[in-house]
Order: sequence, then C-alpha cells, then structure tokens
Amino acid sequence: MAVNLVHTEGESNTSDARRAWADKAVGPKSAPLLARDADAFLHQSLSSPCVSTIEKAEGIWITDRDGRVFMDFHGNSVHHIGYGHPKVVAAIKDQLDTLPFAPRRFTNEPAVALAEKLAAIAPGELGKVLFTTGGSDANEVALKIARAATGRFKTISFWDSFHGAGFGAASVGGEATFRSHIAGPLLPGTEHVAPFACYRCPYGHAGPESCGLACANMVDFVLEREGDVAAVIAEPMRAVPYVPPPGFWKAVREACNRRGALLIMDEIPTGLGKTGRMFAFEHDDIIPDIVTMGKALGGGILPIAACIARKSLDVCGDFAIGHYTHEKNPVTTRAALATIEVIEEEGLVERAAEIGEIAMGRLRDELAHVPIVGDIRGRGTMFGVEIVTDRATREPGHALAEQIYYACLEGGVSFKISQGCVLTLSPPMTISDEDLHKALGVVIASIKAAI
Repeated sequence: MAVNLVHTEGESNTSDARRAWADKAVGPKSAPLLARDADAFLHQSLSSPCVSTIEKAEGIWITDRDGRVFMDFHGNSVHHIGYGHPKVVAAIKDQLDTLPFAPRRFTNEPAVALAEKLAAIAPGELGKVLFTTGGSDANEVALKIARAATGRFKTISFWDSFHGAGFGAASVGGEATFRSHIAGPLLPGTEHVAPFACYRCPYGHAGPESCGLACANMVDFVLEREGDVAAVIAEPMRAVPYVPPPGFWKAVREACNRRGALLIMDEIPTGLGKTGRMFAFEHDDIIPDIVTMGKALGGGILPIAACIARKSLDVCGDFAIGHYTHEKNPVTTRAALATIEVIEEEGLVERAAEIGEIAMGRLRDELAHVPIVGDIRGRGTMFGVEIVTDRATREPGHALAEQIYYACLEGGVSFKISQGCVLTLSPPMTISDEDLHKALGVVIASIKAAI
C-alpha cells in the first residue's frame, strides 16, 4: 500500500487515528514487512515509517499483502493512465531487449522521438527539451535557464506551493514541511507572495470570487520593486486543489512581460491531461516561457521528467545545466512515448474533463448543504472537498477530515488529505463511470456520517 495511503499532511506519524487504523487494518502478512521497512529506511514526515504494504497495483486498484483492495484516488499523481497499462509495459519490455541504456553523449531514437513529441504537443514556441529523472531536478534546470537567459538570480513564487525537495526547488517552494527544518539559509533571492485563493488569507478573502486579482497584483508589485527578478515559478493549478480566479494568469503573464521576467509553469502533477486540457495553463489562455513535466510522464512505472523551454531560451550551450546519467535513457523515454500515445489514442484528455463534470456535479448536488463542507472545487480529475467546523469562518476541520479519511479507507477508497482538511481526490483518467460513482458514494456517505 502506498505510503501516503494513511499518512496525511498535518497528521502525526503517531496520531490516535493512525494507530487505530493500523491496529485494525494491518494484517499478519503485512506486519513483518512493515517492521523491516521501519528498521531499514530513514524516517521522515509523509513517508517512513509506513503503515501498510502494497502487493499489487493494476488499473485504478492497489492491493496490500493481506488482500485489502483500494481504489487509488491519490497515486502520487503518477497514475494518469492507471497502473501497469499493457501498452506501456509492452513498450518497456521491447526496449529492454533492444537498447537498455545509452550514455548521454550518444543519442538514441526513443529519446529524440520523445523530445520531438513533447515539442509537438506543447503550444507556442515551447520546443527545446531536457530530461531529468524527477520533477525537482526539472524545476532546477528551469531556474538555471532563467538565470542564464536574464542575467538575474531572483525568483517569485507562492507560499504553500510545492516544486520539489532539492535545495533549489525547496527554496522556491512554499510548503513548510520541506523548508522549516532545514538548518541555515536556502537559496538567496527567493521571494514569496500569498497564493491565489489562500484558504486563510490574512485579509479575509475566502476564495477566488472575493479575492479577484489581488494576488496577481502583488506579483506585479514585487516584480516592480525588486526590478531584477529572473522568473516567476508557479503551479498553474495547485493540486490542493485550488483553481486560479479568471484572468489571474493573464495578469501574471503580462506583469512578467512588462518587467522582463520569465514565467515558469510547474505542470509536474497537472500536465498530460489531468485537468481536462493537455496542460493546465491552457485553461487560462496563456503560454509560459518554460514548462516542467514529470510524475505521470513515465506511465506510472518509471521515473522521468522534462523541462521544455522556448526555442529562443536555448542559451546554455557553453556550460552544463543538467548532466543527468539517465538524461537520454531509452527505456524511460520509450515508456513516456507510449504513455502519451495511450492518452491520445484513448481520448483521455477529453475523458478527464468528463470525469470532472460528473464528479463535481454529484459532489455539489449531494454535499452543497452539508454544514461541515466549506468548499467543493477542482478541474478534470483533480477535485476536492474542504472540511470545516464552521462554514461562516471556514475554520479547518482537521479532526473531522481525518475521521472521514479513515472511514473512506475502510470503504475501499484511498486518497490524500491536503492542508489538513481538504479531501483531495485524483483518480486515474481511465476510471469507469461505475467505479467513479462507487468511490464518490463512499466519500459522500463518510462525510455525512461525520456530522
């Protein structure tokens, strides 16, 4: 069972609810492996020690060693096309027999074909590519390109954002989990502003309707005051989930243009159709200067990420911006090519939009008047339900959310809690209507039972 299956943001490794679930749910086949895991791995928040095991992952399903089966509505955002898609598995096996590895100074057909494909599906002038093994590294490549292209080093990003766990990525990120316990300074020049639709805005805003473009104006204000910002780096839609207010990214794009800063869009969890468009920023009718992708790019099997920049930003030829051992790995790039083919051939971008309409419609129909539901929001196959103790103040309902979470696990639905109170639901784009409604039924019943 995936680590985050029962460990949520804001929850202690030793919370009463966690212990109660583990005592009841961890079976005799899982317990020995859990003990070995706790002994072998470094412990950290949101990860080790684990609370259960995983024996099988297929389609939308995960199964633990004791036979408990869950629909996975989390998947660390890698399972856009479900687990173990036959076409991706076949492509990987074939590539292993043909060419299993290539040193980066020697090119190969799958790597070049993937770079060409990404340039083809990306809009505008986005057409120069570099591959990494993870999204954090892809974001660091983007930051290096921005520095080289502008001759500046400062950045603007948003509090509560997540861009990876490396020092550079954590510096521009805004999640306390990845910043608060790092001794000493992070990167200099990493300015942060309040996120759009901040759920605890100090100015009393409760969402995009009341917030308008205040936070976009703050980006412009900081760009003007600093005067030497290389880039704004942001998630086009936060995976919490939070959808930007209309016109937000257009305002930020225009501000970047006025101030000579680049716009980097982190599409690592949202890209490849998850929100009902191939790239989430397409909802807002803008094109960034650089976009990063990852997570689902490897088909939910292999790790690969990409940085795609405007062709005019190919300015780093005289120095290294990312000498990665697996930069042009033929197996991971072949898996990514097969993943994109599946998404296109099966119409999964359009299917994601349809799933979102079905899910958001049912959640709003059945939960709109439930007193502990503060908000229902999302796009495509990234949607969520905010749990509160008071709808008027939007006071977060952390304990209620945890109660609902474990009730859903008992009902066979796994997901993630974000910010301690947001039930964050993100199914594969391949889920059937029948399974979608079954999972939503479990979530709705668990929320109503918690009143």
